[in-house]
Amino acid sequence: MAALKTTPKLFGRPSLPERNFVTDALRAETVGGVLLLLAAVAALIWANTPLGDSYASVRDFHVGPASLGLDLSVQHWAADGLLAVFFFVAGIELKRELVVGELRDPKAAALPVIAALCGMIMPALVYLTVTTLGDGSTAGWAVPTATDIAFALAVLAVIGTSLPSALRAFLLTLAVVDDLFAILIIAVFFTNDLNFAALAGAFAGLLLFWLLLRTGVRGWYVYVPLALVIWGLMYNSGVHATIAGVSMGLMLRCSRREGEEQSPGEHIEHLVRPLSAGIAVPLFALFSAGVTVTGKSLGDVFTRPETLGVVLGLVVGKALGIFGGTWLAARFTRAELNEDLRWPDVFALASLAGIGFTVSLLIGELAFTGDATLTDEVKAAVLIGSLIAAVLSGVLLKLRVRTYQALAAEEERDEDMSGIPDIYEQDDPAYHLRMAAIYEEKAAEHRRRAQAAGASRDGGDSPA
Repeated sequence: MAALKTTPKLFGRPSLPERNFVTDALRAETVGGVLLLLAAVAALIWANTPLGDSYASVRDFHVGPASLGLDLSVQHWAADGLLAVFFFVAGIELKRELVVGELRDPKAAALPVIAALCGMIMPALVYLTVTTLGDGSTAGWAVPTATDIAFALAVLAVIGTSLPSALRAFLLTLAVVDDLFAILIIAVFFTNDLNFAALAGAFAGLLLFWLLLRTGVRGWYVYVPLALVIWGLMYNSGVHATIAGVSMGLMLRCSRREGEEQSPGEHIEHLVRPLSAGIAVPLFALFSAGVTVTGKSLGDVFTRPETLGVVLGLVVGKALGIFGGTWLAARFTRAELNEDLRWPDVFALASLAGIGFTVSLLIGELAFTGDATLTDEVKAAVLIGSLIAAVLSGVLLKLRVRTYQALAAEEERDEDMSGIPDIYEQDDPAYHLRMAAIYEEKAAEHRRRAQAAGASRDGGDSPA
């Protein structure tokens, strides 16, 4: 008898270890997203009050050893230095997904990869169409291609929406793949004239970093100074310095060996993520999001082709790209959507991915270097586009918030008090025996109560 073929599912429930990892990772990202939101608001207030001159003075203040080619402004240090920490964590996340996460299985990886790729191609096409028709600069085509998961999760926290684990896992994997493509874009399209001596030194440093890891050398006092040297050489090579961060992150081992509770990559990510989410990214936002906002500048965002292309790329391109990529993946693999979800849920999540704050601001600075006015206008467009995407996705997600809450509650239910959600124990005979014992105890208790109630009623009806 031929074996029955199971229909592949889109947005299936992740395994328990993956669910726990996603929950912990997104909890940290949510806190970082709230700090990022506060930093962006603080930057806008600081830049648009009488203290605006002091904001510009601090942002443009230069510090660092000029002899090493590192006499940089505070804003430059935040973009090239602090964001290297962010991309270091992104590199670890990518390595983990490739080794033990959703991306290790080509079939499971197909959906987030296709969705992320379409979610970057479509915004770029929208931007190029708008700027070509409007006779604008096409240099900013990559600005609306990035997704900021921390900011997206902050929006979810603000509106009080609990997504089911399948959507949360997809969102995290999508963001990891999105970061990978963003890294490739920065490395390929925003590399200046190369200094081959510095580049060779950076590669030699990375090789030494890899050899130390493979030989089991431990100690932050070894790796931190080496990482700083690699970063400095990478910066002076003409390749964007954040590539040094992601390269070192990818070198860490993220698979667990016997007796290990955490792999070295997971351990280091746990230590560095608070620094990235709580300090590095908020400080970058503080010194990059402070653009002057006036009625005229807001109007220009919707009339100038470059800024309009960014807004439409984030709001329209991202949503259509990710939704379209997901639909195409379902169409050509004949996969069915998880029965707990609907296609409007996918569109709402795709709209949420239109929040492209951190990396979009960085690419905006790289794309229009030398034109401070246009750089600020593009930054304003990123802020406005991300805000519109946040409001739109918030409204769409709120329409189904009761369904999401019910699904999330079902995934958390643990009636047998085993520490494992019941939904993950359905194939475990011991679980059903525990539940049978619990229900038998409850039935016995109700029988005792019934007998007591009957005796009380009979006693009350008897003659005095």
